[in-house]
Amino acid sequence: MPQISSHSLGKCLNRLVGLVFTVCLLSVHTTLAQVADRYESARKQMVQTAVIGSGVKHERVIQSMLKTPRHEFVPVNIRNQAYFDMALPIGGQQTISAPFIVAYMTEALDPQPTDKVLEIGTGSGYQAAVLSPLVRSVYSIEIVEELGFKAKSTLKKLKYSNVTTKVGDGFKGWAAYAPFDKIIVTCSPERVPVPLVQQLKEGGRMIIPVGQRYQQTMYIMRKENGKLKAEALRPTLFVPMTGNAEDDRQVKPDPLNPQLFNSDFELVKENYDFILGWYYQRQVKLISSNEAAQGTHYASFNNSTPGLSSHMLQGFAIDGRSIGNLVVSAQIKLDEVRQGRTRDEIPLFAISFYDDSRREVGVVTLGPFIGTHNWSPVRKIVRVPIQAREAILRVGLFGGVGEFSIDDLKIQPNKR
Repeated sequence: MPQISSHSLGKCLNRLVGLVFTVCLLSVHTTLAQVADRYESARKQMVQTAVIGSGVKHERVIQSMLKTPRHEFVPVNIRNQAYFDMALPIGGQQTISAPFIVAYMTEALDPQPTDKVLEIGTGSGYQAAVLSPLVRSVYSIEIVEELGFKAKSTLKKLKYSNVTTKVGDGFKGWAAYAPFDKIIVTCSPERVPVPLVQQLKEGGRMIIPVGQRYQQTMYIMRKENGKLKAEALRPTLFVPMTGNAEDDRQVKPDPLNPQLFNSDFELVKENYDFILGWYYQRQVKLISSNEAAQGTHYASFNNSTPGLSSHMLQGFAIDGRSIGNLVVSAQIKLDEVRQGRTRDEIPLFAISFYDDSRREVGVVTLGPFIGTHNWSPVRKIVRVPIQAREAILRVGLFGGVGEFSIDDLKIQPNKR
């Protein structure tokens, strides 16, 4: 049997180790490339359906949405949801806004390459990242210290060099860098903070959601002769502006008596394109007809493109320590309703419950609803998790196709 010298053996082992390392390195690179491709594919699909498909037309905004890696701003444990068109918890009782809303607000802001922009509510840093390539500079304030530092780190890692952040109360603005060409507010006060009005440049514009905790309207404000002229854009739901703004809030929700607003759809506002009380409305219309299940109005979702968004939402406060269940009921009418591209794209009602940190603690659904039939009742008793402090009701086609109509929607709380 031939003898192998220790020197030769060492060379063989080195080659073997090198080969194994190369194979492992190639495997890692392949895996990272696959992950990157998956995220890029999901991001393109999100922009196509949730941004372009929902009416955003500003080409520079669309390009920024395509290039901004939302998954980098989402906690690792929920990155598989990063490119869903929905708000997600990021800690500190805050959320990252749904992609459509980020794109919509950015488009409404009309970003110009020379703009100096103030953002109130840094959150994860995602909105600032989307703005970064569109303007000269972004100054962003976050009141939650842990989020402010994390967003700063993420933005620095991703090389958004024209974004400056700080931890502080956004109610006060950032006087050191005022005046600002544009101001974007990603949390909701009950009224517009006076310091923000003062720090907005004459002729500038502000995008801000204003109103009660679960009944807000997004406004575009234009500063003319030192005062703001307001134009209502759409109903929406943002986390509340905390600090001074929350201390001054006069109307607060009652978590012991959860109720929906305008759930029978009989409240109507003339020359208004949305159903009052409901937000993130996509492909839904208020129908006025004597053929309503009750009254003279109902909501109707209509979609012919599988996968395209068609839904609306409403939030409400609820305390699971006191409320044990909800009786959810409605009248529904279907006309050739079927699922979309996948089994998940189906018409239904869904209630998501959240704890006091806005982490999801339970989801229940009614449906799916498939086929064709006239008005028929649906009803379900929904258990409320004891940790629940708020909830969001979602209803619609959710990528399904056909015409799905609802009326006389109710939630009846029962004590635990």
